[in-house]
Amino acid sequence: MTPRTGVGRALLLGGLVVGVLDLTAACVTNYLRAGIGPVRVFHSVASGLLGPKSFEGGVPTAALGILLHFVIAFGATAVYVAASRKLRFLVEHPVICGLLYGVAVYAFMNSVVVPLSAAPFQIPYNLVGLTVHLFCIGLPIGLITARFAR
Repeated sequence: MTPRTGVGRALLLGGLVVGVLDLTAACVTNYLRAGIGPVRVFHSVASGLLGPKSFEGGVPTAALGILLHFVIAFGATAVYVAASRKLRFLVEHPVICGLLYGVAVYAFMNSVVVPLSAAPFQIPYNLVGLTVHLFCIGLPIGLITARFAR
């Protein structure tokens, strides 16, 4: 089942690429910063839905964290792609708009999504997190949307 439209391709490819890049960045940065392994990273994503008990959930909860992470990645992609249908400058200037979108996603996740979730932690604003959102989320979404959803 492959998307037949440019919009469908942008959604599918954008969600997959952003999901993989961001999850990889989360695993690498958490390991380098604090020695936290991937399963704990996946549990932390699941904690947004399940709360602190997610860290006791083993592989099923880690799988839920991965699934939820991709739901968020596809959601972020869908918002940009949908906006690009009316705001043509998003596809005409994908680099600057994508980078700005990365900032917006970072602010939304840290100021709205995580605080309203059941996660037992807050994510501090920092340069590493912002950089990941710029180059692993915003920029790929902008470039993929410009390529496929014109």
